[in-house]
Amino acid sequence: MKTYRIATIPGDGIGKEVVPAGQQVLEALAEASNSFRFEFENFDWGGDYFREHGVMMPEDGLDALRDKDAILFGSAGDPHIPDHITLWGLRLKICQGFDQYANVRPTRILPGIDGPLKRCKTEDLDWVIVRENSEGEYSGVGGRVHQGHPIEAATDVSIMTRVGVERIMRFAFKLAQSRPRKLLTVITKSNAQRHAMVMWDEIALQISKEFPDVTWDKELVDASTARMINNPVSLDTIVATNLHADILSDLAAALAGSLGIAPTGNIDPEHRYPSMFEPIHGSAFDIMGKGLANPVGTFWSVVMLLEHLGETEAAGRVMRAIEQVTANPALHTRDLGGKATTADVTQAVCGQLLADSQRKAA
Repeated sequence: MKTYRIATIPGDGIGKEVVPAGQQVLEALAEASNSFRFEFENFDWGGDYFREHGVMMPEDGLDALRDKDAILFGSAGDPHIPDHITLWGLRLKICQGFDQYANVRPTRILPGIDGPLKRCKTEDLDWVIVRENSEGEYSGVGGRVHQGHPIEAATDVSIMTRVGVERIMRFAFKLAQSRPRKLLTVITKSNAQRHAMVMWDEIALQISKEFPDVTWDKELVDASTARMINNPVSLDTIVATNLHADILSDLAAALAGSLGIAPTGNIDPEHRYPSMFEPIHGSAFDIMGKGLANPVGTFWSVVMLLEHLGETEAAGRVMRAIEQVTANPALHTRDLGGKATTADVTQAVCGQLLADSQRKAA
């Protein structure tokens, strides 16, 4: 029987509620399966760890994760710690340390969820956003000088390398090629950013020649926000820089009904290091500890984790269980207009997995 080693990092806020829920779903899946099991190791890194140790995670923390098959992450963010410390000290330290250069965010309207685009049919919004996850606007290059003086200055430098752009473009074209519509939109801002974004466009054209069966177009990032709302069916796979995709994926999640249902994978496509999977909703301290957090984003992240491990059949079973649960309005959490708790939704998804197993055995 195959054993997968999974690191769980709840992090901050509602991450401490949804990651254990994700672990419950994986355990229910393993219980219903005869082909694999999971070994979990939990890491208490985050804001509480920072208050005790002065860092979000240990300096050698990556070494503790290196032998894992995947990482299930909750959120990084604490109202008492500056955001740049929580982000760079934990999540980005892992993403960059393990060269998880492809951030993948699927978006679609799940059964039973009422999205805000009333003119949009469910099948019209089925996207995957590919975010360059290792450089660009979040490269970390820059600094501050003359702090506290009138001449104070600060810089954040966007760095794009040919190798970085080529690999994310090739990843995006391959992903588009694998989807039924074989359609890719490259997001740019080369009309105003005349150096790095022009290179981005040139490399997109270069890589496109390797994929003659993929239809692709180019869209300015500001125009793309209107296109996502006014013509969602014209989009399928989307590739964008670190900052642009960060913003567009939150818009996409809102258009699908809630940030609470949206997953993401921080992926090393070459499988050199463990990849990390997480919901995109953040730490949400205002609802922490109240049982109100929507765990669907974490469960969908579990689906991505399983797909990355090659367990596609198991991933499909979890996705079907999620869809069966979201189809029932009585199991909607507050962000979807319902009254269900985190535990209610978790129990329902686990129950669907076990019932599905029993039906197959009968």
